[in-house]
Amino acid sequence: MTGNVGSDGAAGADRADYDLIVVGGGPVGLAAAIGARQRGLSVVVVEPRSLPLDKACGEGLMPGAMAELSRLGVEVDGHTITGIAYRQGSGPRFATHDFEAAPGRGVRRPELSGALAQRAISCGASFVDAKVAALVQDARGVTVSLSGGPGIRGLWLFGCDGLHSPVRRMAGLEAVPTRRLVPARRRYGLRRHFRVAPWSDRVEVFWARECEVYVTPVSASTIGVAILGGRGLDFERVIASIPALAARLEGAEPDSALQGAGPLRQRVKRHGIGRVLLVGDASGYVDALTGEGLRVGLAQAAGAVAAVAGAHEPVEVNRNYERAWSRASRDANTLTAGLLALAHSPFRRLVVPISAALPAVFGAAVERIAR
Repeated sequence: MTGNVGSDGAAGADRADYDLIVVGGGPVGLAAAIGARQRGLSVVVVEPRSLPLDKACGEGLMPGAMAELSRLGVEVDGHTITGIAYRQGSGPRFATHDFEAAPGRGVRRPELSGALAQRAISCGASFVDAKVAALVQDARGVTVSLSGGPGIRGLWLFGCDGLHSPVRRMAGLEAVPTRRLVPARRRYGLRRHFRVAPWSDRVEVFWARECEVYVTPVSASTIGVAILGGRGLDFERVIASIPALAARLEGAEPDSALQGAGPLRQRVKRHGIGRVLLVGDASGYVDALTGEGLRVGLAQAAGAVAAVAGAHEPVEVNRNYERAWSRASRDANTLTAGLLALAHSPFRRLVVPISAALPAVFGAAVERIAR
């Protein structure tokens, strides 16, 4: 049942203004809104920031992400990505694999955000520029209090509001850690663009001594450089520690401000409760090490939409979404956790040599990331 927001800002307990409230206007939230509209659901996206949005990320879309964007009717410009290369930070060793089925694409985040927003608007999604101040759910729906405006009510709510999700906290879904992650293991990301023609059609991952550096072609004249590592990363110092990369960037003008994100690791009790589902980074996050976060997030969004469109009772919706979330995320999280454990071990320096010595194994891992 759908309707309009009441002039007094109060939604009745038996009336819903929208079938779905999506909190968060990032790529995953917008994809969920588009997918829900494709199934005939009324949708509102709650996002306080002006679209399009930017974010510190690697900006490489894997082939699986490109396939999902195509299904949603979203077209993006950018630079073709044919595969992935692992390179020893300051040494000559490397391992490469090109995608088997289809290429990926390097796309600057504001361009991706803008394309998704335009598609969501053309599909009939509504937008509210506000922050969620509180949410209360009952057997029939979810009522959301908004900062600086009237409240809204929906049959379902998706928390797509990122690593530090307020919805996750409000819904009581944040996990209480049994042990605190030692500071040395907390991971953060930095990203900056440079005006330089890409020298490769692959995403290059430089395994430095204590961090990983990702170089992604995003246009014919621009690359993005992202660094993942511990707290206190010094962007310039890291680049200087990799002579091959430093030589490529010598004299190149920055094309964006330095941006950061983190800590990356986020845990949840579960991925939904009642009529509230967590999607994307809000639903728990291991690390950005494998570069497949957006592919996984888009798959989670599709699973969440299918769950609410295919059932009416919260118990069934949550059960179906847990299955979909597991299908979308389990392999990726297992691979990421294993690679992350290796990266924190004394065997870190062997990641690239082993990958180069076992091309079939490395290729299989890349295909798991890409599909």
